Amino acid sequence: MASTETSGTRPYLLLVTTMLLWGSGFSASKVIVDHLPHSVVATLRFGGGALALLVALRLFRQGGGRRTSARDWARAAGAGVLGVFVYNLLFFWGLSLAPAIDGSTIVPVMSPVLTTTFLLVTGRERASAARVAGLATGAAGAVIFFVGSGGEAGAGQGRLAGDLLFLLSAGCWAAFTLSGRRVLAGIEPLKATTYATLSGSVLLGIYSAPSAAGVVWHDVPAYVWLNVAFVALGPTAVANLLYYRGIRDVGPASASIMMFLVPVVGTTCSALFLGESFGTVQAAGAAVLLVGAVLAVTQGRLPVRRRNVVREPASPRRS
Repeated sequence: MASTETSGTRPYLLLVTTMLLWGSGFSASKVIVDHLPHSVVATLRFGGGALALLVALRLFRQGGGRRTSARDWARAAGAGVLGVFVYNLLFFWGLSLAPAIDGSTIVPVMSPVLTTTFLLVTGRERASAARVAGLATGAAGAVIFFVGSGGEAGAGQGRLAGDLLFLLSAGCWAAFTLSGRRVLAGIEPLKATTYATLSGSVLLGIYSAPSAAGVVWHDVPAYVWLNVAFVALGPTAVANLLYYRGIRDVGPASASIMMFLVPVVGTTCSALFLGESFGTVQAAGAAVLLVGAVLAVTQGRLPVRRRNVVREPASPRRS
């Protein structure tokens, strides 16, 4: 028996690629929302992502696993109602009101904070001093951020309303994350992701049908369609596949830490491609929020990457 690190730095490269795709998806989605109704944009993004995942499911299917039961499918589909349908209605609605730079900070930072808060309140994890301090710091940063959002010159109340919708969507993603363990108990991650994305996309399609009927499709610029293709394939389908590969190889703790790259990438893309920026108060709030979130989630410690054990002779199937 030989014990080796089978993956080396490759899983982290995959996770970095995932965060680059997720971060860039905010500004790309904002371009589309400026030309199409937000519910239609959500449908295009996740409908396209669902098709790509169905192709991936067909290509990467492995024999020997147990058949997926109707109960497994129902759990994954139910998760899609929350994590795809409701989340994206709120997120893209917020994106139609507020800059992408706000969403790229609020959603990826507040989601793990809200998840950690729930785990502490329900007693599933310990309320260490570092976590309590991190959550308090994060809460203070969020208050500063939203105060700055409402007081931004010339923004009116639209930006604040959009930021609050981003916060609600972060809450939906946190709930979706918390339901993941139960959903994955009887089904492979790729199948679960595909079924959840598909069920949420169907609901998005039904909801957005009246808005889609009023769109003058031949007037939609070509660069908008390029962004639609990008967000459907990159930040939706490919990023989710790479993320689950990363979780498999380095564990959820290490993978979740990488999420804090998303606001950095999202803010950079929004500034470069859309010319967006924070006001002074918002920038201060974002910095405090990010520090608090990192402290709350990591408790001041970085997780140790697990080592995979490879037995010789090797099995024909790769784990």
